[in-house]
Amino acid sequence: MSKKRGLSLEEKRERILQIFYDSQDFFLLKELEKLGPKKGVISQSVKDVVQSLVDDDLVSKDKIGTSVYFWSLPSCAGNQLRNVHRKLESDLQSRKKRHAELVDQCDALKKGREESEEREDALAVLKAIELKHNELKEEMDQYADNDPAAFEAMKKATGVAHAAANRWTDNIFTLRQWCSNNFPEAKEQLENMYKEIGITDDFDYLEPLQIVPVGSVGDQVQEGNS
Repeated sequence: MSKKRGLSLEEKRERILQIFYDSQDFFLLKELEKLGPKKGVISQSVKDVVQSLVDDDLVSKDKIGTSVYFWSLPSCAGNQLRNVHRKLESDLQSRKKRHAELVDQCDALKKGREESEEREDALAVLKAIELKHNELKEEMDQYADNDPAAFEAMKKATGVAHAAANRWTDNIFTLRQWCSNNFPEAKEQLENMYKEIGITDDFDYLEPLQIVPVGSVGDQVQEGNS
């Protein structure tokens, strides 16, 4: 003997809705959980089924005091289904209109692109131009290091870094002077600490930057090779 097939979710929804339609009354969840098995819906699944109906606006719910009541009338369900039907019809018409517009655009784009010897020649020329463009682009990339714009950007960034380094150097000198003034008895320990972290006697501000223009570098290389 074959095992009896369980109800699908849609079948459970229909049977729970029938409870509302037959009585046209208000129910607590626990009441529905008792009535569900009589319709073939086990009590453990009633809550989820009712919630799915609420989510689809087929069942209404409201809290009165500390209790939550559920209800649904055939007329309400009919109105809801009619609203859904109208929305789907509106969406369908919008999609049909959009489809027609796209078909018209596609037909318009096809004009002048019919297969012909002239079109094949034009495509061949276009492909050759694209290949040449890619070759020139690769060649330009090889000279990116000598790009004047890149050089100016590097020059500006180097100047900012140089100024920042000297600013921190100035901060270090200021801190050393403050330590010497406030802790004269720890002069030897301070000097040892400075040496350990790299602040030696030759520690000083960076010299002004000497920026050599790109063209000058190229001239120097050529002179060296001659």
